[in-house]
Amino acid sequence: MVDKPAKGKWLTGWDPEDEDAWHRSGHRVARRNLALSVLSEHIGFSVWTLWSVLVLFMSPDIGLGFDPGEKFLLVATPTVVGALLRLPYSFAVTRFGGRNWTVFATAILLVPTLLALYFVQRPGTPLWVFLSIGAVAGVGGGNFASSMTNITAFYPQRHQGWALGLNAGGGNLGVAAVQLVGLAVISVAGRTHPSYVAAAYLPLIVLVALLAAWKMDNVDSVRAAPGAQREAARDRDTWWISLLYIGTFGSFIGYGFSFGLVLQSEFDATPVEAVGYTFLGPLLGSLSRPLGGWLADRMGGAKVTLWNFLGMGAGTLVLVVASRLHSFALFTTGFTVLFVLSGLGNGSTYKMIPAVYAKKAEREVTVGHDAVGAFARARRLSGAVIAIAGAVGALGGAAINVAFKLSYSEGSGSGIPAFVAFLAYYALCVTVLRLVYLRRTPTQGRGAARAARETSRV
Repeated sequence: MVDKPAKGKWLTGWDPEDEDAWHRSGHRVARRNLALSVLSEHIGFSVWTLWSVLVLFMSPDIGLGFDPGEKFLLVATPTVVGALLRLPYSFAVTRFGGRNWTVFATAILLVPTLLALYFVQRPGTPLWVFLSIGAVAGVGGGNFASSMTNITAFYPQRHQGWALGLNAGGGNLGVAAVQLVGLAVISVAGRTHPSYVAAAYLPLIVLVALLAAWKMDNVDSVRAAPGAQREAARDRDTWWISLLYIGTFGSFIGYGFSFGLVLQSEFDATPVEAVGYTFLGPLLGSLSRPLGGWLADRMGGAKVTLWNFLGMGAGTLVLVVASRLHSFALFTTGFTVLFVLSGLGNGSTYKMIPAVYAKKAEREVTVGHDAVGAFARARRLSGAVIAIAGAVGALGGAAINVAFKLSYSEGSGSGIPAFVAFLAYYALCVTVLRLVYLRRTPTQGRGAARAARETSRV
């Protein structure tokens, strides 16, 4: 492991598993890149979820009177595009380097932000224009995959749960931050100035792009992964984990996009009320994500994720009861709990990825394969699966918005049909965890566990 970046800010020979080099200087380099990665991802999430706030301003008062179904479609559009961009964004890191791509991915956020700033001030703008701008805002969702793939290369496996949780949690805070900006704008300027929300992010985007160019590094080792995504796509664990991530991250981002609209549709909440309540859930959910990774580091990702889904099922039942009772307080409380649990599940599910592939490497070593090659392949596949699972999980957020659109378009004014569908999916995730990742086999005795620990230490 090198102590200083080479010419062009490329770190060559970087090995986070080298204990001496890690304690000497590696952890400082990793933390610096992690901090800037969090900032970039945070701004990306804010731009990605910008329309979840802007739709709350849209009303006949400013010449943008769209119905609830059209608004749910508008917030679903950046979700889908962001999900689809996550795979190429992850690949871009391996092609161009983490620092280089972070600078570009941050700077390009200026495009959807400037477009939003201009067109929300134009009364009578048709829906298709806003759908197009929302699609461009999907670039903010792609930042997640490139950031997570890059940070994986900086940290040893034993710290990846914490590092990935902190990186993703700090990024997820962008969902709450844009809600707070919206609340500040409504409180100070009123409900007729959505352009102020977009304008607030323009200087932040420029600042973060400049900081990334100045202080981040490219890691040479992350480039050595040709065909990793194709190889990961042929591995069944990739799709099991993606299914679980739909339930955790898909819930977080889907609820983050739709919570304000749900409050308006379910309880006729005003824009001030909707924005005033929507920031708390994403905030707590973002803060709980590193805790989920930390718990998974100590208790095991699959076990933490299992209990998390059981809790999410219980929280969904609370929403059904609250909808039937038409209890605003119980409804917002249940939704906030779901945000916290989805954040925990995000961290624990992502921790499962390096753990699952490290365990596969241990099995390869015990049957005579080369340890260095086995664990190098495990790290390569972990980065690829992080990208695939992130993309599939984000599509789950779009599915949640579509479910709400269909539920509220039936004229019932209730989200209960959507909540029942979510409950069924959480039950499916519990079943997968029990049968695939928590089923004990005869080889899982104390001797095998001790051997696995020794192999991992080597």
